[in-house]
Amino acid sequence: MKNRILKISVLVVFIAGIAVESGAQRAPRRRAANTQANPSRTTETQQTNQTRQPSGYNPYGNIPIVQAPAGEGGYNDSGGKTSLRIDNASGDIPIGGNERTPLLYEHLRKDDALFAEKVWREIDLREKMNQPFRYKTEDDNGDQRFISMLLKAVKSGEVTAFDPIDDRFTTPLGKDQIALLTAGGAPDTTPVYRVDDPSLIEKYVVSSTSFDPESVIKLRIKEEVVFDREASRLFTRILGIAPLKTSYNANGTERGQSVMFWVYYPDLRPSLAKYEVYNPKNMGNSRMTWEELFESRMFSSYIVKSTLDNAFNKTIRQVIKDPILALLEGENIKERIFNYEQDLWSY
Repeated sequence: MKNRILKISVLVVFIAGIAVESGAQRAPRRRAANTQANPSRTTETQQTNQTRQPSGYNPYGNIPIVQAPAGEGGYNDSGGKTSLRIDNASGDIPIGGNERTPLLYEHLRKDDALFAEKVWREIDLREKMNQPFRYKTEDDNGDQRFISMLLKAVKSGEVTAFDPIDDRFTTPLGKDQIALLTAGGAPDTTPVYRVDDPSLIEKYVVSSTSFDPESVIKLRIKEEVVFDREASRLFTRILGIAPLKTSYNANGTERGQSVMFWVYYPDLRPSLAKYEVYNPKNMGNSRMTWEELFESRMFSSYIVKSTLDNAFNKTIRQVIKDPILALLEGENIKERIFNYEQDLWSY
């Protein structure tokens, strides 16, 4: 019996020794396996880092890229071509428009302003009375469309364009911002293939569409109506002009308008005095200038906003959704301002 117990004890010790030895042998294998896994991760990381583009990498394969010349007309037009002959039947050399200067405003004292309200109007260039704004022709001083003259004055630095973030002329726009606002669209890159081997690309041509003046069909005007008790009359002074750029949907329907920039009107008056307005009845030398047109108020417009009973500073369309009722509300504001002046007189 004792011998049997002794044999069993020796057998258990022997089996335990074998188990310990086998565990000790398996541990280095696991460490070796981990050691072999780490180089693969390092290699994978190195391969990932090697996919980065080196400095000076050209995706076009060092093929030359050429900028296409800007199209003629519209905003990209630097100026009109001067006629080399006298272009009229009388044989007289026309007086240059650059010699005209606008008349100075009559000074209005703040203390004499018995009544003052600001009014915002929109001029729809598609109306019959506003057709001179879209007179599409070339003269010695360039394109005769009003938007082209306005953009030319902004581009040449004669006037300063202000950010449409507000209409108080607080943030001037730089040349790069003006170029971005007046861009016709994103640049397009077109490959040019070789003549002898059409499978090879000779160069890439980057072309950009020019601004289309016909996309501006509305103008917004900010003005102030002041009753001067010293002169006993109502004055209307234009403060700013903003072109509204029209955007369209994919099916060609009109999506809406957005303000491109604001221009301070008193700064624009000298530039407007250099251009003559299209007269459909008489194209003689007695045509008025654009500055005279605005001062004479020979345009059709409708009120879209005013400070009269407008504590929340909202436009008419924000309060009245129906377009017909909004137009009638604008006429109501116009009549209230007119009646204020008339009610001051007694007959």
